[in-house]
Amino acid sequence: MDRKLLDLLCCPTTRQPLAVLDARGLEALNRAIGEGQVKRADDTAQTDALREALVTHDRKTVYRVEDGIPVLLAEEAIATAQLADFPAR
Repeated sequence: MDRKLLDLLCCPTTRQPLAVLDARGLEALNRAIGEGQVKRADDTAQTDALREALVTHDRKTVYRVEDGIPVLLAEEAIATAQLADFPAR
């Protein structure tokens, strides 16, 4: 993800800055997706594993990145509270 673009992006709901989700967080998220445990804010299941994602500063919300394009739609956000082993930092 381009650093200049990342510096401009923020969570559409909380306006918190976003960062690229680290490998540990991505692994925990994809493990839960594989187990069918992840739902988006609009209550639809996230069924496809993610190759890249952005996370809010407080690490409570994740947004997927598809083909290098962040999907910053509030209804498609993924709450990390639903992931038992999501790393705090």
